[in-house]
Amino acid sequence: MVRAATSPSSTDPAGDLLRVIDLKTHFPIRRGFLQRVVGHVKAVDGVSFHLKKGETLGLVGESGCGKTTVGRTVLRLVPATGGRVLYKGESVFDQPSGEMRRLRREMQIIFQDPAGSLNPRMRVANIVGEPLEVHGIAKGDELRSRVEELLVRCGLWKQAADRYPHEFSGGQRQRIGIARALALQPKLIVCDEPTSALDVSIQSQILNLLKDLQDEFGLSYLFISHDMAVIHHICDRIAVMFDGRIVEEGTRDEIINRPQHPYTRALLSAVPEANPRRERQRIKFEGMRM
Repeated sequence: MVRAATSPSSTDPAGDLLRVIDLKTHFPIRRGFLQRVVGHVKAVDGVSFHLKKGETLGLVGESGCGKTTVGRTVLRLVPATGGRVLYKGESVFDQPSGEMRRLRREMQIIFQDPAGSLNPRMRVANIVGEPLEVHGIAKGDELRSRVEELLVRCGLWKQAADRYPHEFSGGQRQRIGIARALALQPKLIVCDEPTSALDVSIQSQILNLLKDLQDEFGLSYLFISHDMAVIHHICDRIAVMFDGRIVEEGTRDEIINRPQHPYTRALLSAVPEANPRRERQRIKFEGMRM
């Protein structure tokens, strides 16, 4: 792996909010009438990185490289095959259900599809307020007040609480998803391509909202995307994934201005050029598992 910056293994573990060590997530391939396992898809195959408080780490790569699986495995939404995930020094995979419930208050996710991630049969008040009810934090008038406060903070209005998801645009639905993720006052949020389903003009609004919320609440983001332009806009550090592994990592400026790995250079060459008269040479990368 090409490393444009200090290796995660050589940083001070005491300063890390999240530390992922040799993470592996393999999915079985089943065939035949008895559905015997004949092989495995190695979606994540030995990924390591760290994330500090108040920092945004961008995990970038093409579709199918395993970046979304990394985010979901970190939160234990997908079972890991191997490796370790440490949150504030605690092993996430070793937590019993009671302790994991406590950790989930501090670790949330914003999903890629704002329409598919919201229950169409629930009003916004119930969608945003459900985490508060499940964890016994608020109910009744206090619950309603908190929901309205979250909606307003995310750029909506109080009356939006009485509507259903289908009554909103894509950008507004994503704001609802962000409000739901903020409800429990988390410290870590996994942003799983939160702008990829939105128009370009709305993308910038959502990115600016995420940055404002990070400054206000001291949030840390694991930001997953295939778009280098988006990653460049919001991230402090970047880890480039290919074929289930991180092939290069470093600060934003190091990765964008001085990429070392051929795959990183290929991703950067695919970013659209703002000047239509300026031609950019596209780089094709035909790599194999390293």
